[in-house]
Amino acid sequence: MATIRQRASGFWQAIVERKGHPIQSRTFPTKTEAKEWAAEVESSMRRGVFQSISDAERTTLHDLIEDFKTEFAPHHYRTRADEKEAWRFQLARLDEVLGDYSLAALDQKIVAGYRDKRLKGSKDRPAVAETTVRKEIYMLSKVLDFAQNEKSIVLPRGNPVDRIRKPAESKGRERRLSADEWLAFEKECKASRNPWLWPAVQLAVETAMRQGELLTLTWSQIDRKNRLAMLDDPEKIKNGEPRAVPLSPAALAVLDALPRSVSGLVLPVRRMTLYSVFSAACARAGIENLTFHDLRHEALSRLAERGDFNVLELAAVSGHKTLQMLKRYTHLQATKLADKLARAPG
Repeated sequence: MATIRQRASGFWQAIVERKGHPIQSRTFPTKTEAKEWAAEVESSMRRGVFQSISDAERTTLHDLIEDFKTEFAPHHYRTRADEKEAWRFQLARLDEVLGDYSLAALDQKIVAGYRDKRLKGSKDRPAVAETTVRKEIYMLSKVLDFAQNEKSIVLPRGNPVDRIRKPAESKGRERRLSADEWLAFEKECKASRNPWLWPAVQLAVETAMRQGELLTLTWSQIDRKNRLAMLDDPEKIKNGEPRAVPLSPAALAVLDALPRSVSGLVLPVRRMTLYSVFSAACARAGIENLTFHDLRHEALSRLAERGDFNVLELAAVSGHKTLQMLKRYTHLQATKLADKLARAPG
């Protein structure tokens, strides 16, 4: 039986006590609202479908984000001392705009409003790309899933991100240098005062390894006999899955020419230092819109263009978790296949 009482403030408090359930209480402006709520709670308890949303009402998104950063992130995101961490920036933007909302108040309309505001921009912040907003929205979804799965907080509307339109996913970058651009770029990389720039570029193109993987690669991971680079530390791999990267003769030649650093690193250069000298070489060569990550695309494109690597083999080299990410290289393979079909039999 519910208890309805008026408080000194003039508001009405409903208290529901039922065996097997924690005590539920809520305060309302009128007695009628208090009685209706109590009746609804009692009914759902009798039917065995009651779920308390009091934790969702008491917890703000800011509170949840703070818990996420200390309880979830350390086990799922790598901490890098020399670079900005995208997930922290995503959480900061969500906290800035939505942090004051309780989890019970967050609904599709509020989340869609956040999406639209970020895409259109405001006086305080300029508009950002759809890809950026998409990542922020999915980070919000991950945080809310953390609330439900790890903290057992019942969201009255479920995860609102599931029912809103997501910004379009960006197409993969297709930047590749022309033959003339490569000659100019190579010249400036070799002319750099940083001796690690050109070897880093060569290894990126020959192995399709990510920049972070190259910069944490140690000599102990090089299996010269079997011509492999053993990426065996999950903490240093983007998707956390160890793999063996085959080393081409050109890659082995680069490695053989490198001096051994006392640090044990194959390329003892900091990420931001590499970024600076890479950008400077591009500027001197008159090359625009090229990133170090584009070298990975160049490497995979070259392998696809050979025509003798299938998609599974490309994935084994690149370390992609899903084949979906490699679909853009299939047209390069198809071109080679078309050339084979055009050849006269015999």
